[in-house]
Amino acid sequence: MDNKKSGNHAVGINTRLAHLGHDPHSFYGFVNPPIVRGSTVLFPNCDVMERHDQPYTYGTRGTPTTNALCMALNELEGAAGTILVPSGLAAITIPFLAFLSSGDHALIVDSVYGPCRHFCDTMLTRMGVEVEYYDPAIGSGIEALMRPNTRLVHTEAPASNTFEMQDIPAISEVAHRHGAVVTMDNTWATPLYFRPLDFGVDISMHAVTKYPSGHADIVMGTVSANAAHWPRLLEAQGALGICGAPEDSYLILRGLRTMGVRLAHHEKSALDVARWLESKSEVVRVLHPALESFPGHALWKRDFKGSSGVFSFVLGADMAVAKKKAHAFLDALSIFGLGYSWGGYESLAVHVNLSDRTICKAPLEGPVIRLQIGMEDVEDLKADLENGFAAAGAA
Repeated sequence: MDNKKSGNHAVGINTRLAHLGHDPHSFYGFVNPPIVRGSTVLFPNCDVMERHDQPYTYGTRGTPTTNALCMALNELEGAAGTILVPSGLAAITIPFLAFLSSGDHALIVDSVYGPCRHFCDTMLTRMGVEVEYYDPAIGSGIEALMRPNTRLVHTEAPASNTFEMQDIPAISEVAHRHGAVVTMDNTWATPLYFRPLDFGVDISMHAVTKYPSGHADIVMGTVSANAAHWPRLLEAQGALGICGAPEDSYLILRGLRTMGVRLAHHEKSALDVARWLESKSEVVRVLHPALESFPGHALWKRDFKGSSGVFSFVLGADMAVAKKKAHAFLDALSIFGLGYSWGGYESLAVHVNLSDRTICKAPLEGPVIRLQIGMEDVEDLKADLENGFAAAGAA
């Protein structure tokens, strides 16, 4: 089956997800690819071995299982190639190592994923890369920050924890005029709701730990590149010896089959809870880009096809007792688990730490609580959150 068309019409995303990445007839008709483990790959003769003239050469360079996932992601992303890595953080750091050298200048959005900032402030800085953080709302104004040695602009939209939107096409246009590569962490939207490479981004990164997995049992990252940047990304992966495991690849590919249905449920439930939270007197603000009240809503509506299940809200509390109130709220929850990840079937909550921000400072009205809305019934989640509000009010 052609993954994009059936007859004379383009097929829907759930049809594509059900069939991409693996041709059952390539392996005796089994609808799922086999899990091929291995390090050694044999060659028929010295000539083929010398030229590496066969699809697989060594375990770190891929197996039929990992390749099936890469092919699926290439189609979803519209990419020239995809690499698999052991975590979402590795999906960010490997492209940085691939495209940055000592003496280079890198622009990183200030609302970036916290561990990415730590990598920039430690390892990149020790390598001699100058890191500068910028306001996510800067848009084409990033022109003023570009230097002759600016080699990379990193974006993330919506932002980690506070969900600021970015004008990705405007930033990409400026960066490319100055010869810089544009990278984007697109974990929140997945390629179902936003395809970075269609908007000028060169390198799209995902923690497929989240929605592609969907079951809170795998840690893996993917990096997809356009044609111009694919060779250098692939070379960096080989030089670093970083690769994804066949078993994890198999499970991620299995998760992709249902990701469209799951995301639709996450989106609907999260928007229901977010709109309900807007009506609560205990809540100062709800930070969800698909809400009309959110400052970046117009950008989200212009560029994105949907929203996922993760957002935050500001719990009203005097800053002197903010931590106490936040902890009381969270400790009273029984359905929401206290955990850092998201994208799985279970709802989660966490008091986010924004102390590392230099431009997008933490709200002054109270603590920020991030919610991952899972697959549970919404009315049960609301009742659980009511328990949290009651506990915070009594604290």
